[in-house]
Order: sequence, then C-alpha cells, then structure tokens
Amino acid sequence: MNSLHLAYAAIGVLSVLLALFSNRTRSLPLSEPLLALLLGVVLGPLVLDLVPLPVPERESLLLEGSRLLLAASVMTAALRFPFSSLRSLLPQFALLLCVVMPLAAAVTSASALMLGLPLALAVVVGVCLCPTDPVLASSVVTGEPAERALPGRLRRLLTGESGANDGLALPLVGVAVAVALPLTGPGDAAGRLVWEVLGGVALGALMGAAAGKAMEAATRERELEQGPSLVFTLLLAVAVLGAARLIGVGGVLAVFSAGLAYNWTVRESERTPQQNIDEAVNRYLALPVFVLLGIVLPWQEWVGFGPAALAFVFAVLLLRRLPWVMLCRRPLGLRPRGSAFLGWFGPMGVSALFYAAHSAHEGVHDPRLFAAVSLAVTASVVAHGVTSSPFRKLYARAEPTDS
Repeated sequence: MNSLHLAYAAIGVLSVLLALFSNRTRSLPLSEPLLALLLGVVLGPLVLDLVPLPVPERESLLLEGSRLLLAASVMTAALRFPFSSLRSLLPQFALLLCVVMPLAAAVTSASALMLGLPLALAVVVGVCLCPTDPVLASSVVTGEPAERALPGRLRRLLTGESGANDGLALPLVGVAVAVALPLTGPGDAAGRLVWEVLGGVALGALMGAAAGKAMEAATRERELEQGPSLVFTLLLAVAVLGAARLIGVGGVLAVFSAGLAYNWTVRESERTPQQNIDEAVNRYLALPVFVLLGIVLPWQEWVGFGPAALAFVFAVLLLRRLPWVMLCRRPLGLRPRGSAFLGWFGPMGVSALFYAAHSAHEGVHDPRLFAAVSLAVTASVVAHGVTSSPFRKLYARAEPTDS
C-alpha cells in the first residue's frame, strides 16, 4: 500500500465530510484542526502506523507546508476587515505585539525549563510558541456563530494581532537561535535580522500596493474575469513569499504587509469576495498540516519528559498570555470578560511549528525542541478546539456586551 496515497485519500475524505457539514462544525466543541490531528494520530505509529515519515522528511514537510499555510492565513487576516477599522486599533496592536508577546515568550521559556531543557534551548522553545496562531485564531473569530456572539472590536483585535505577530516573532526567533548557536558575531546576526524585518515589510508593502493598483486598473478596464479575481490574493501571497525568500527577507511578514497594503489600496467591493475565498481555502488548507502533525507526534520524547510535561502544558496554557492580557484590559479597551476571552484564545499552532522547523533548519537539531513545541501545540489544539464554541456561547449570554 502506498502510504502517500493513503494519506491523500484520508485527508480528502475528511475535508469532504467537514465541507458538507461546515456550518454545523462551527457550533461543535470539536474544531476542524482537532479532527485532522486525531486523524493523523490514527494513521501514525501510535495506532495503525500506515504513514511512516523519517525525521528529515518530517522537518522538510513541516517547514514548507507551514510556511505556505501561514502565508495564506496572514493574507486572509489582513483582508478580513476594512483597513480603516484596523487603523483605529494601532495602539492596542502595539501593546499586544510589543508587550504581551515578549512576556509570553519569557513565561514560556521559563516553563520550558521544567522539562529539563538547557536555558538556550528553552528560550528557543519560548519564542517559537509566543505568537498567536492565525490559523487556529481564525476558527474562533470567523463564521456566522462568531459574528453573532462576538463584538467586531474583539474579533478585529485577535485577527490583527494573530496576523502581525507571526511575522514580528521573527526577530525573537532569530536572536534565540543566534544565542543557541553562537556561530556568528552578534553584529552579523543583528544586521541580518534588521534586513529580514525591514526588508520584508518594505517588499510586502510595495508588492501589495502595486497589486492593488493593478487590480483597480484591470477591473476598471474590464480585463479581469471573475474567476481569477477571486483567487488573486492567494496568488499574490505565493508571489510575495517566493520573492521574499529569493532576497532573504521574512516571507510571512512580507505577505502580511502585502495584504495590508492591498487592503488599503482596493475598494471593499473588490476585497470582500476575495476574502471569502481566502478564508475557505485557509480553513481546509490547514487540514494536511495538522494530519501531518498527528502522524509525527513524538510520543516517546513526551514520556521521557515525565510528569513535568503536564506541568509545562498547564503553565503554557494558563500563564503564557491570559494574565498579561487581563492586566492590560484598560489600555486594550476591554471589559474583564472581553480580556479573559482574548487572553485565553491566543492559540499555538502552525506558526509555532513553522518557527520550530525554521530553527531546526538554521541548525538547532536537538530533538527536544520539536518535542516541547509539538506538546504545547497539541495541547493548544485540544484545549482551544474544545472550548471555542462553548466559550463563544458563554460570552454571548453574558451582559453587558462590549462596545
């Protein structure tokens, strides 16, 4: 039996079933990524052992698969709301990105020490897990149930933060990897990080604005058919990602910058249909990544961590983000329940897997890195997948509502 073809069939059947019942799954306490993860566990060595994947293949698939998925996801996040509605939240985004995310990295790094990791490796684990994942966050804030239950401001905060921090976590990851692998001088590492961040922002802004102007011109001259226009932003995301990798800048950050520039340039009538297509693709494009994760989960390494693994999971889920968002609720303009919701739903997922694979590609080959990161991601997929629907309903029943 060809294991690759078996994986194709299993992922395809799951995707078809989830698509047929897509409206109902929004209200179930079982998210689509969680179901995909469970399918991977069944196909993996713990149950049926039908899809063997050696470590080199695993790292390559996770790196490139998560990179492409993140590009699509941050593009969708950038298009989800009109640019004017995001601009009014810039101080809140700055607080979440410049204060809450570094605190999350510090707390997670300290928690990773409980696993017996050396300090430098624990710091790499912490920065890989600090960004809020846009793929899992999207399942919380999109769809009819979320639009009914959650105020628009709360959804915009989580969307904008999850889209931006995946690219802006790059400097933290770069510094942590440089500390773990002191092969180059600090000046060289700092220069490369500055180039990756500033170059990514500039490249994305230029390509996004140019694409938006081109879209407006093609629409005005009636040169663009409806079909290609619907997937235009996905094609743009792939183009920006490839260009960013060619010149050595942050690809995910460049794609998010391109999405914001495109969003600012085009009319809402052009943005909305593309956003709907992007969200549908993003929703089902994530399934193969989580099936892959379920297949390659390092069960033996988790057992090797001992009881400290549970302590690490609870510390990361409860202390990584929730207390800091609640402490910042007044500057964020949220009531206690709004800050509790935003603090809890800072899931770890594809972005963490990407940065772990990126760190391994850069030379951090300690298997405990993937073991710790995958443990936290799996716990997040389960915890946030099970609680997303009940917590939305609980939020909707609470009074008074947030503005």
